[in-house]
Formats: sequence, structure tokens, C-alpha cells
Amino acid sequence: MSSHKRAPNIVLIMADQLAPQFTGAYGHPLVKTPHIDALAARGMRFDSAYCNSPLCAPSRFSLMSGQLISRIGAYDNASEFSAAVPTFAHYLKLMGYRTCLSGKMHFVGPDQMHGFEERVTTDIYPSDYAWTPDWDAPGERIDKWYHNMATVKEAGIGAATFQIDYDEEVAFHAKRRIFDYARDNDQPFCLVASFIHPHDPYVARQEWWDLYDPDEIDMPIVAMGPDEHDGFARRVMDGIEASTVALSDAEIRKARHAYYANVSYFDCKVGELVQTITEAGMLDDTIFIITADHGDMLGERGLWYKMTFFEHSARVPLIMAGPGVAKGSAQNACSLVDLLPTMLDLASGTGATLPAIGMPVEGRSLMPLARGESDSVDEAIGEYCAEMAGHPVFMIRRGDHKYIACDADTPLLFNLADDPHELTNLVNDPAYEAVAKEFAAEVASRWDSVKLREDVMATQRQRRAIHAAMEAGAAEAWDYNPPRDASKQYVRNHMDWTVAADRYRFPRAD
Repeated sequence: MSSHKRAPNIVLIMADQLAPQFTGAYGHPLVKTPHIDALAARGMRFDSAYCNSPLCAPSRFSLMSGQLISRIGAYDNASEFSAAVPTFAHYLKLMGYRTCLSGKMHFVGPDQMHGFEERVTTDIYPSDYAWTPDWDAPGERIDKWYHNMATVKEAGIGAATFQIDYDEEVAFHAKRRIFDYARDNDQPFCLVASFIHPHDPYVARQEWWDLYDPDEIDMPIVAMGPDEHDGFARRVMDGIEASTVALSDAEIRKARHAYYANVSYFDCKVGELVQTITEAGMLDDTIFIITADHGDMLGERGLWYKMTFFEHSARVPLIMAGPGVAKGSAQNACSLVDLLPTMLDLASGTGATLPAIGMPVEGRSLMPLARGESDSVDEAIGEYCAEMAGHPVFMIRRGDHKYIACDADTPLLFNLADDPHELTNLVNDPAYEAVAKEFAAEVASRWDSVKLREDVMATQRQRRAIHAAMEAGAAEAWDYNPPRDASKQYVRNHMDWTVAADRYRFPRAD
């Protein structure tokens, strides 16, 4: 076992589209997440953690870089993640870490590494500009890849899906890599294992489906029709066709049933990785971080998937467990941009020198909160510049208040302490006049919404032109192809098989 004097290993396990409200660890009465529960019981659960953009790629680029999406042009699922933006993988490598990505990070562009020393799987989604929205025609659906209600209506049981295939591969390679690190345990490592579940389609294997009684599946707490929504939420509802395609209670229950089942499937993968770290003798030297890129409305307010700043879409689970992490829960608002400074704090906690920071980061370290200390910062900042919006949408969560603003819409102001389901817009309430004015002034000073919209639309036009040329054969695909050399695997004629057997065995025979 390695010495505590060196920096801890970091294992970041990500789900895709996992709302914390739908986990046992965050108090859901039905959803079974025993492995996440166990980490939360011995570590810190962050109860007000948010993504910085409620969509896959932008959220992940924020997490990797510690930057808000407007700083790095990471507007949508086809925005390029610039190779010139430093990530936590770059910095950790400079601090003596081995770094590995197993699974999804939705990198877009020719750089498919972004500082990782190695990737052991391909990605699950396209790495080119195919999924570029069109704010020049914001009301038009792009049927090839826009969500719609077919995904809900087709929910159910399946023995295999592309998502199950993918997550089985992600777990296999992550576990294999852990043992590789254990065999050559001379440096700390950062392993990111990033799964696609419980992201729709809502199709689950029978074994996970059977964990739940169909009659016990709870319905959404808040039911809202199209005309009850604010402007942006109505555009999302129209865009996913939830405002025009009726769903029966049975269809909603079936989709939620499959989602719960897939949350338990993801939890099982968390358990496999914790078990592997334990078997590798590294449990006392490893920090686990459990999170997701965004949530899922799952029928709340008549909405599905993500793309809004309501709690079920914008909040993420965030649990840390390991050496130096206290047991408890942290109430301060925080967000995924905080993970880069948190990891650097972890890496430097044993005296390692911080590298030169190539770009000022937006977040702050969450280690004081993780140690059970107080933190004067209680805020999360969000931006959405993707499909169905037409204009940038901004969120500020500070203390009990959440403010959402978009040039095309009336602002929203909620007091989450009094109104956790976000039913009462206080923006015109005389009692909140000063609070609303303060938030409005902050939005105006923090963002130039008109210029940002022009930038978003300009990049969309650029990317559509390049994508058309790539479709015509102008360039090789950017999709990551993991290197494999079978001539060096297992036992080959240039090896002594007894030497190979000894090298692979862990722990080694006495």
C-alpha cells in the first residue's frame, strides 16, 4: 500500500443526466443507490451543487476547464472544446499524476485528449459539428437529434442497448486500468470513469427493472401545461414536443421506472469501481468524487431531459469520500467549475507544487466544505446557449435565491427555501423588489447578452459550413479510436510466459 505522504489518487465517477433528487443518497424513498449511499455515509454530500450549463458537452467542458461556457465558447453539443484551454488533466499531469479517461466526455474537435495521458475507450457521441443548433431559425426542430416524446413512449425493458454496451466497456477498462496502476504503484493517478446512464433512452435490463414495483413508481410532483410556463421553458417544451404529444400516466410511470432502474445500474458500476480500488489496496489513498453533467426533469412541470435551470435539470449530485474528507452534508451552493480547483487543492495538499495556471479559473476549491469547515461563498453561476433558446439564458443561485434571466423573457426569481418546487415567481413581488433589482443589475454587469448572442450565432454559421464540407469528405473523422496492439497483450512468443504471468498477477505471489 502506498504512503499517505504522497498526494491521493482521484477517482471521478460521472453519470449522465442524473438528477440528485432521484437517488437514495439524496433522500428519494424508492430509488436504490446503496453504493453511492455508502460513499455519502462516509464522506461529504453537497446538497446545492449545479452544472454550469444544463447540456452534456458544455457542462463537461466547464468541469474540465473550471471555466464558464461563455469564456471558452462552449455553447452547445457541437461547440469545439479548444485545445488551448487548460484542463485539470493538464495540471494534474504537471503535478506528477497519471491521468486516464474511460468513457464519455463529449469532446468536440480534433483534440480528443485535452490533457489526459490516455483514453481507454472511444466516446459515445459524435465529435464533429453535426449537432449544431441554428439560432437563425430558433423555432425549427432538427429531427435527427432533437429530443422528442418518442423516447418516453418507447421506454421499457431491453436485454442490450448501445448505452449498456458502452457502460460495460467503460467499467471494464476502468477496472483494468486500476489494476495496472496497482501493479506499478509509483505515482498517484486521476481516473475519470464517465458513464452514459441514466441518460435516455429509458431502456433498462430486466434485473434492474425488477428492483422496482411498477405500482409504486411516483408521478411528477408538479404538473404544468404549456400555457403555464415562462417563455424559455415553453420553447423547450415545444422543442421536445411535450406541448403537443400527450403522455398517459402509464407512459410517464414506465419512463420513470426505467430511469430509476438505470440509476441503480449506474450505482452498481460505482460499486464495482470502489470494490476494485479496495482489492487493489488503494482505498485509504483514494478520493472518490461522484457527480453528473446535469439532471433530468423526468416529467416535472411537464418537461423532460435537461436544458432548463429548474432544480431537476440544473442540479447535480456531488459526493466526495476519502482521506481528509469529513462525514456530513454541505449546504453552500457550488458548481462543476469548482472541481478543477478542488482537485488541484487535493493534489497539492501534501506539499506538491502547483503548476503555473494558464488561465484564471472561475471556481473555488470545495475542500474547506469537504473538511466540514465553513465557506463564505454560496453561489453557482449558469449559462445556456444551445438549442431551443434563441437568446442566452443566465442563472445565478446565491443563498436561498435563484434568478434566471433571458433577453426574450420575463426574469424568474425563486426563494428555494420557501418554494423548493419553484412555483412562485417573486420578480414583481414588492417584498423582493430590491433583491430582483440587484440580480438584474448583476446580470447586466456580468454579461453582454447581445454580444454573446452574436458570438453564438457566428460560431453556429462557421460550424455548419465546416460540417457540410466534412460530410463531403474534406477531413477525416475526429472520433477517438483507442490504440490497441494485440501483439503486446497477454502472452506472446517474444515473452517468457512465467514472467508475463508474474507481471499481471496482483498481488504478486510471495
